[in-house]
Amino acid sequence: MMETGTNISPGRRILIAVTGASGSIYAERLIQECVTRFPRVYVVATDSARQVADHELISSYEDGRISLRHILSGDIAPNLREVIRVFRNDDLFAPVASGSSAPTDMIVVPCSMGSLARIAQGLSSNLVERAADVVMKQRRRLILVPRETPLNTIHLRNMLALSETGVDMVPAMPAFYQRPKSVDDMVDFVVGRVLELLEVDHGLYRPWNQRMR
Repeated sequence: MMETGTNISPGRRILIAVTGASGSIYAERLIQECVTRFPRVYVVATDSARQVADHELISSYEDGRISLRHILSGDIAPNLREVIRVFRNDDLFAPVASGSSAPTDMIVVPCSMGSLARIAQGLSSNLVERAADVVMKQRRRLILVPRETPLNTIHLRNMLALSETGVDMVPAMPAFYQRPKSVDDMVDFVVGRVLELLEVDHGLYRPWNQRMR
């Protein structure tokens, strides 16, 4: 089982929101990394996200890695129950829905174009949207990982509107300069980019400048 408590950043509470775009594996991998670095990791998923995860992901790992499907079903390993807390998307009484207890950082991964549009318009019809609104109004870090292609003009305008308010955009666009040998390597590149914005060191891939030395 994955050990926790390594390289912990005290006081930080990370909210990982999963929406219904393809790319559940990005959320799963990010959770696996965050539970070793932060004392509290909140997770919320839309109904569509749960359906996509059921379709895209395997149910368990032989090496003990965290399974998103297990987390969303409430099957959390005993050593992680003090770290991971899962909220229903219709729970607008969850602490992350209030500015007085907003998470220090929020990542929407993967972020569907529908969720992105509703966040851009300030709608708060569910916990994902409300928590994003709270994080923005409290001037805390919000990172969106959009997963759509091709992008139409409305998608681009919504992303620009959010970027202009300080929201970080990390499109799920794996690079190849690190010479990935597997899907996991490509996933790690995107997750590593998110961790860098969270100002967290990682060893998921070697930076370009280190390869060239």
